[in-house]
Amino acid sequence: MAFALDDRGSSPAEFVMVGALLTLLTLGVMQLALAVYVRGVAHDAAVEGAYDAALADVTDADGAARAREIVDRTLGPGFVQAVRTQRTVVDDAAMVQVTMRLTLPLVGLMGIPAAWEVTAHAPADDG
Repeated sequence: MAFALDDRGSSPAEFVMVGALLTLLTLGVMQLALAVYVRGVAHDAAVEGAYDAALADVTDADGAARAREIVDRTLGPGFVQAVRTQRTVVDDAAMVQVTMRLTLPLVGLMGIPAAWEVTAHAPADDG
């Protein structure tokens, strides 16, 4: 019965348990921040590609290549699985739409390929 009242030696065990929990929580928050950053980079690249493709003297393929180039330069090659550019009409206005499919980062930058889709629009230059 003397062992039930004796709590000597419990501090190191508590430290390990709480430390492991806090470490996992910190790593989870950092992974979430990385995922938000990746999505922001991908969206900005899609917007840049859409505005580039919307120019009168630039082809849609050039805009898609520009969007892919930005993500490849920022996050690394192979992160983007597909880039699609198409002309659309929104409220009687000609628009260029760039859609990118990229990896959803789960552990660092590794994750599920083509799990995320980002779309951006830009007004087309008809001149």
